[in-house]
Amino acid sequence: MTRKKLITRSVLALGFAGLLGGGAYAQGQGPTPQPQQDVQNDKHDIRQDRRELRNDRADRNADQRDINHDKQDLAHDRADRNQDQRDINHDKRDLAQDRVDRNHDQRDINHDKAALAYDNKTYGVNSAQSQAQRQDLATDRTDRNKDQRDINHDRHDLNKDRVERNADQRDVNHDKRDLAYDRADRSKDQRDINKDKRDLHQDHRDVRHDRRGH
Repeated sequence: MTRKKLITRSVLALGFAGLLGGGAYAQGQGPTPQPQQDVQNDKHDIRQDRRELRNDRADRNADQRDINHDKQDLAHDRADRNQDQRDINHDKRDLAQDRVDRNHDQRDINHDKAALAYDNKTYGVNSAQSQAQRQDLATDRTDRNKDQRDINHDRHDLNKDRVERNADQRDVNHDKRDLAYDRADRSKDQRDINKDKRDLHQDHRDVRHDRRGH
């Protein structure tokens, strides 16, 4: 066999081997079989479901912390509101009692004035009786004025406590709204969690199904 023929056969053999190798490579780089692609898609869905489940659980837990905080605020504001109401009731009783005392002192003053006029007329302006009535009149006026100051103070306290009670009631109402809102969020997040769990379970079933090739 001549040297030229050997070279020709070698070139042809190499060319044929190259064709075979290229075909095998092309076949290896071709599209993924459908069952394997389905499994990959299902695994991607599973990873996505797990991320969503973690996020929804974090949201649900944050909402639960908000609910607990709202409950504490509500309890505190209710305690403040109730204390203010007790202060209001106490102020009302003080005010009523001071008014009774003031009215009693005013009647004493009126009585002292009448008695003083009688003693002045009967015994004289500088008589011992008149001087004693003047002393009683001055004492009763002092008591009446003190009772009036107590009334004014009680009114101020009553108005102040009413303002605080109303502010606390607004806080209570605000806390109730926040609590209702956070409970609604928590319930929605829990529904999302339940849905994520169902999706995750379904994707696991899909993986098993696709691996069996059915």
